[in-house]
Amino acid sequence: MNKQELFNLSIDKPDEKSFRLVKESWDKISKPLDSLGDFEDVICRIGAIQKSVSPSVIRKTLIVMCADNGIVSEGVSQSGSDITKAVAVALGKGISSASTMAGKVGADVVTVDIGIDCNDRIEGVLDRKVRKGTSDFLKEPAMSTEEALSAIEAGISLVKELSEKGTDILATGEMGIGNTTTSTAVICAMLELDPSDVTGRGAGLSHEGLFRKIEVIREGLSKYSFNMESDKERAFEILRTLGGLDIAGLCGVCIGAAIYHVPVMLDGVISTCAALVANALVPGVSEYMIASHSGREKGNIFTLSALGLKPLMNGNLALGEGTGALMAFTLLDVAMDFYYNAAKFADYEIDDYERFD
Repeated sequence: MNKQELFNLSIDKPDEKSFRLVKESWDKISKPLDSLGDFEDVICRIGAIQKSVSPSVIRKTLIVMCADNGIVSEGVSQSGSDITKAVAVALGKGISSASTMAGKVGADVVTVDIGIDCNDRIEGVLDRKVRKGTSDFLKEPAMSTEEALSAIEAGISLVKELSEKGTDILATGEMGIGNTTTSTAVICAMLELDPSDVTGRGAGLSHEGLFRKIEVIREGLSKYSFNMESDKERAFEILRTLGGLDIAGLCGVCIGAAIYHVPVMLDGVISTCAALVANALVPGVSEYMIASHSGREKGNIFTLSALGLKPLMNGNLALGEGTGALMAFTLLDVAMDFYYNAAKFADYEIDDYERFD
């Protein structure tokens, strides 16, 4: 895939008729109209995405993109890059945080080495490595054009494979030391925000560490020019120069979800950063996204607002790996079970509520 092929992708809108029919089914359930609020809406949206009045979220898959980030050398993280590989190994063994939660909610976990800085092939982890970590964006762009495109294409291709295997719904996860720095830099560039208003502590930074992180992001933003006439070209250049391979891979997952009509549950700030870029590169993909939680990182609120998405949970979550999305799956399961099994007005032998709007 080249840039023009990426920019020329077009997305079908979710099916409005299916949305209406699912809503009509909700209205036949014995309860006040719209009383399950956002959960009614999200089931309607899933029906529209799947083009079905009988939507399903039974077959769940979490995709965890793992990659290292050269910007770690600038002292923006409490941990070193070796932690990325260590957690990827745990994911491959099925003992990580996400693996534990996924087992409870009945989700498969697909862990992807999209750019871990190591030579090893990790057992239980898909090898889709583009390169061994990105460059330090204070010294040079994080990725080449070809590398960014390869990571995006890897995400799209993976969704195609999972869709063909029958996955009903996806979740996005990631692992990569330094990726709250890369994602915050991308968000600040995309939305023209000041880093001091967006930057969080990531996995844990002192006051001095946080100030250092803010200054690194500010310096990175000043190093590059994003004054392109095309919004798509601008978004791609921001991703390429400041982003990470995990973000680019998840960007491809979001685009692939829209292409293959699979709803995708977003996790925290790295996932929503990828979603923001994806929607800029291929307008319309946001209609296939569900926001799981508001997150602890400030940037998440900015990205969700820009995407027009309302999170299902607050929770002050910051664990990563897609764990927030997995927790939201539990709520989705409850809402979906209610949609199919709750008593109808006809069961009570009383009239339906009348809708006046």
